[in-house]
Amino acid sequence: MRFYSVVFVLLLVSCSSIKVKDVSYMPTTISSVEEAPRLNVFVPRNFKAETLPVLIFVHGGNWNSGRKGTYDLLGRNFAAKGVITVIPDYTLSPNADYAQMTRQIAEVIQWTKENIKKYNGNLNQIFITGHSAGGHLGALAVMNPKFGIDPKSISGIILNDAAGLDMKHYLGERPPTTEDDYITTWTTEAEKWQDASPIYFIDKNTPPFLIYVGDKTYQSIKIANTRFVKALKPFQPDVKQIGVNKKHAPMVVQYFYPWSDRYDEVLDFIKLNK
Repeated sequence: MRFYSVVFVLLLVSCSSIKVKDVSYMPTTISSVEEAPRLNVFVPRNFKAETLPVLIFVHGGNWNSGRKGTYDLLGRNFAAKGVITVIPDYTLSPNADYAQMTRQIAEVIQWTKENIKKYNGNLNQIFITGHSAGGHLGALAVMNPKFGIDPKSISGIILNDAAGLDMKHYLGERPPTTEDDYITTWTTEAEKWQDASPIYFIDKNTPPFLIYVGDKTYQSIKIANTRFVKALKPFQPDVKQIGVNKKHAPMVVQYFYPWSDRYDEVLDFIKLNK
């Protein structure tokens, strides 16, 4: 009986949103290339608000795996709750390093600013979220000025068991090898590890953060998030690391279910920072 109840809820969520598939977000000189990454947009169906908040979700996968299509339920669930959701693909390692990936996420943000109005999106309510490597890329695209995004144009960042927040510290203790394509992703140049680390770009203009960490996640993620929160506190005294009793992968899988408590918490964060 519970199975049929779940199926009914999922069908209801699907019917309450519209999926716009495989939209090109890269500059026109690149977008004609067949392999260029694209994005999906999830829009509420028949929502009566004049404009709606926008959430950009960046998937994880250790910087060398993952795809946007895995997260359709997340996009539909947020859309059903009145949040336009943008979910991009990006080029993975070993075909790109962290800077190229981050530049593509910055292109997603820029595309959203230029185009989301046609989907009824509010340009003054753009939020970024990401799981694991996606949390790193979303935060870095906003925080590192070399990627050209004005942090004041982003209303908030939601980290979901984010990895990579302090790669200088992590790689300083565990230099990259060919395993998981880490030499390609991060290079062996220590100065670039700091450039890749959002923690070194925290300042008074950093957008508000909502930070989730799994109680059963990897120790390296716990350490990096603790260091990040400590560095953020002088600028955002109320920020805290919110623990959830889950392992790393279930931290994002929970968003596949529309009844997850995380939705109400994220919606409250969005309302607080509109």
